Amino acid sequence: MRVKQLISRWNSQSLAAQFLLIGGVVATCAMVLVGAFVSNRIEDAVTRNSAATTALYVDSVIAPLLPDMQKNEVLDETVSRALDETLGQGALGDRLLSFRLWRADGTLLYSSDQKAIGQKAELSRELQTAFSGKMAARFDQVGDAATVEDGVPALAIYNPVLQPWSGQVVAVSEFHEVANDFQQSLTEARTHTWLAVAAFTLAFFVVLSAIVLRGSKTIESQRHALNQRVEELSASLAQNETLRKRLQRASQRATALNESYLRRIGADLHDGPAQLVAYASLRLDSEALKSEATPVITRQREIGAIKASLDEAMQEIRTICGGLVLPQIETAGLADILQRCVKAHQRQTGSPVELNLANPPDSLSQAAKICIYRFVQETLNNGYRHADGVGQRVSQWMRGDRVTIEVADGGPGFDPSQIKPTSLGLAGLRERIESLGGTFELIVTATGTTVRMTTSVREM
Repeated sequence: MRVKQLISRWNSQSLAAQFLLIGGVVATCAMVLVGAFVSNRIEDAVTRNSAATTALYVDSVIAPLLPDMQKNEVLDETVSRALDETLGQGALGDRLLSFRLWRADGTLLYSSDQKAIGQKAELSRELQTAFSGKMAARFDQVGDAATVEDGVPALAIYNPVLQPWSGQVVAVSEFHEVANDFQQSLTEARTHTWLAVAAFTLAFFVVLSAIVLRGSKTIESQRHALNQRVEELSASLAQNETLRKRLQRASQRATALNESYLRRIGADLHDGPAQLVAYASLRLDSEALKSEATPVITRQREIGAIKASLDEAMQEIRTICGGLVLPQIETAGLADILQRCVKAHQRQTGSPVELNLANPPDSLSQAAKICIYRFVQETLNNGYRHADGVGQRVSQWMRGDRVTIEVADGGPGFDPSQIKPTSLGLAGLRERIESLGGTFELIVTATGTTVRMTTSVREM
């Protein structure tokens, strides 16, 4: 679990931060490895060059004193005394801490320590290298405790002694040189090497970091833009899904409303004009009209009653058709639409309606005009049926690009929770308004009912 948290925390970091951390560790390790390698190579090169110079000098001084080592396996007293005098005086006496002369079998032929002469020891790695014909050197920062005093830096040199005419290695001279100046030079070389490697690594890392940081910013901005685009697309998909469901509900409501309207029209025709026409048809079949003995006055009275019944049926048919057919509102503005709707309601019901207009928009879509007309028509009819048309008023105002239309009455109100699910009046209005991107509000109080629609002029 902790590993997953660490991985999650690591993945949450930016690419620049990840590079700075990993790249810093890698650059530091690379700097240490390269610095150590270069420093060691420089130390080896400086040691070998310095040792070669010293060996050449010592060899030029010591070689003439040595006898033919192929014929003489030991040094006589004269040679040893000459070596003591040469190594203990002058420049060599100040520079050399110790001197040894080895034979190939490990016998110590000569040593600045007289007690060690003649002893036999196992050849060291440096001695073996020298007996193979190659000079060997080693830098001891604190000296060789076995041969020199502690704390004195020394350069140990193992130089093969060659037979002049044959070039064979007949002995190896081992000497330890005081290396104070050498140590200082080597320390400066190491310091300069480490500074150069560190500066190069730092410059390289800074340049790479700048490139990676720039790329990381570009990637982060693109990632942010992509995430924002994904969020917008997700929001659009959610909105489309909401609209799809709303459209599906609206389609179902429209189908139910059409059936309801057809039933209502059928009921209105059956209860109104159909009854009057049936009544007129029955009167036509009455004995008063069929009998020739019926007085003219009675016959005329019957015909007048039939005509009145047919006229009333025709009037009701016109009233029903007037409620179904929209007026000519294609070229009308919002103010004209509201005025026509209010006048039509007052003409049909005889109930007064107060109209308040405030800066109505000039242009509306055809769908918006129909929606507003049906909204006002339906809400006025509901107010007339349920509140007896008391205090009915229609108000319109603008806020920014949003237009609000409100229809209110002064009736006793009702409980919205008591509205049956099968009731399609208010539900149809809501679906019609929301299909245009608007909002529908129903506010019921003890002093009246307010129905309000709000929508954007741009959307309409």
